[in-house]
This record gives sequence, structure tokens and C-alpha cells, in this order.
Amino acid sequence: MKTETLEFKTAKGATTAFVAMPDDASGETKAVVLVQEYWGLNDNIKDIAGRYAAEGFVCIAPDLYSGTVTTDKTEAAKLMGELEAEDGLDIINKAMIAATDKYEIKKFGITGFCMGGTYALEAACKLEGLHASAPFYGDVPDEFTLKGLKCPVLFVSGTKDAWINPEKVADLERMAKVNTLPIESVKYEADHAFFNNTRPEVYDEAAAKDAWARVIRFFNENL
Repeated sequence: MKTETLEFKTAKGATTAFVAMPDDASGETKAVVLVQEYWGLNDNIKDIAGRYAAEGFVCIAPDLYSGTVTTDKTEAAKLMGELEAEDGLDIINKAMIAATDKYEIKKFGITGFCMGGTYALEAACKLEGLHASAPFYGDVPDEFTLKGLKCPVLFVSGTKDAWINPEKVADLERMAKVNTLPIESVKYEADHAFFNNTRPEVYDEAAAKDAWARVIRFFNENL
């Protein structure tokens, strides 16, 4: 695996993305945009990017906080609250444009966790150039936004999640059915952030492994 920093400009100024690439990248290049949790672009997100590279994807993790990382929940919530949704989407979009130019990307998928999951689904409804989206326990957009969905979605959630709770997930499933949207909902008997193996209080190894296998298969089928 190779890693490097991708620099690009956004509406709010310059920022970067962490990029992980397979050693033997050849042929048609497929990529996954990985959107951070509200902690920032930390070592856990970089580790997940490396896992995608090991599966044959170029993984681009844009830095939505321009270098700020925290382990404090209050500060993380403040950083997330200060980030305007349109600015977050602009960063993701500009990262995709920069990656297309530099790495000759042919197809993009997008995924993310918590805050990143929210952006992963929103981006699939609003941005061009995405061929698949796999949000993990992100918030559900309104029906008007969801109707703009441009690619297949694999929505991953936990039934013990108090934030993206079963009621919100059921509402997403209802909107998908009513509007005939390509959304598959996968639910685990697990808590919010169950994929994060740096948080033993919520990490669920069995659910995380199964979700990972499903997402890799989903991206391989659509990219």
C-alpha cells in the first residue's frame, strides 16, 4: 500500500485529503471517498482507508476540518456544528475532481461513518460522479433531497443506535419504497459506531466484519 496527501482548493480555501492506494493499481481505476466521523481525519479513518487500498481501491479521505482532530466529544460536536453542509459537500466534490485529475479515477463510491455517513448519503443525492454510496449510521435526509438520489445505496445501521434509531431507519425504508429508490437497508443488533474498533464500548466485531464484507461486495459490483 502507498499513501500520500492530495492538495486541492475549495470555496473556503485550500485543504487536503489522505489517499491510500494499492501497490499494484492497474487497469480501470476505482475509488472510494471515505468521509470522517465528527472526530476529524484521525488515525482510525486513515486505517480504514488502508483497508480499502488492500481491497484494490484508491481511497480518498478528504479533511473536512482542515487539520483539526479531537478526541473530546464536546469539541467534536462543535466542529461538526460549525461545518456548513454545503461546505462539506464542496470539499468532497473538489476532492473527487482533484483525484480524477491525478489518479485517473473512472468510478467513485462514497462511504462514511456517523457525520461521514450523513455526508455519504447527502452526496449521493446532490453530487455528480458517484456510482455507489454506503453510509454507516448517518442521518436521513428529507424526502425532497432523497428523491434526487443518483446511485445505489447500501445503508448500514444498528438497532441499538439511539441517534440513527430504528424509527429513522424505518422512515428511510418507507421513502425508498414509496419513491422506488435503489436503497438497501442492512441492520445489525449493534450500537452507534459499532464499526469503530478504537471504541471498545460500542465496537461489535461480528457486525463490523459482516458489514465490511457486504460493503466491499457492494462496491465491487457497482464500481
